[in-house]
Amino acid sequence: MKIRLASILVFAFAMAVAAQDATPPGSSNPSPGQAAGQFERGGRGGWGGGMGMGGGRGVLGTVTGITADHYTIKTETGEIYTIHFSVNTRIMKQSVRSDRGEAGQGSRMGDNPPQAIKPTDIKVGDVISAMGEMDATAKSVGALFVMQMDPERAKMMLQMQANFGKTWLMGKVTAISELTVTVQSGVDQAAHSFTADENTTFRKRREPITLADIQVGDNVRVEGAVKNGAFLATTVTVMGMPPAGTRPGSGTPER
Repeated sequence: MKIRLASILVFAFAMAVAAQDATPPGSSNPSPGQAAGQFERGGRGGWGGGMGMGGGRGVLGTVTGITADHYTIKTETGEIYTIHFSVNTRIMKQSVRSDRGEAGQGSRMGDNPPQAIKPTDIKVGDVISAMGEMDATAKSVGALFVMQMDPERAKMMLQMQANFGKTWLMGKVTAISELTVTVQSGVDQAAHSFTADENTTFRKRREPITLADIQVGDNVRVEGAVKNGAFLATTVTVMGMPPAGTRPGSGTPER
């Protein structure tokens, strides 16, 4: 599947911030769909959500060449993009995961926000994400923002990207026909459908619901697998803002 991400930095920050920082201590890391959903709900890594990630267009890839004013990258699908940067481009380095070592605390990547770096700090072989003015025909980006990814999270993101449409989906519901739901995804700006059966679990803000409770316009994340040419959902979660007076992603009252 060729994915031209309309907002790849959503994934970058979903994986880099929400997947780790929003995971309760002692819990295992969330799946890609859960991580992306946590970010959309406004996970604790607030520095990511405050940069207008959803408003731009971006791309993710491995650096293959560097000049004084641009990087050349190769995406997971083999496409070559030119990332143009200038003095106005924000070039950052994603924080490296750190274990605090305190009992019960686990890893908190949100404690370490990204750091500004120089263009020359990015090397061939690094994985970067860039967002800005994209020309898909020319395969170029006039970058407003460039992030040098931590290798561990970069690997996770590339795997997440490769698995989109295979093990997970995310998008806005546009149609429901019996047991089949169609969503418009912001991941690849395309429509996708999934089918539910008697084993599919439905949830909204951790509360169990049914397929009948899902409505056109809902934003959902879906986990499952492709079987006989169709995406069969095992878990469908309706994403939405938590009730007033609760901590985002916790479902418990604020104190």
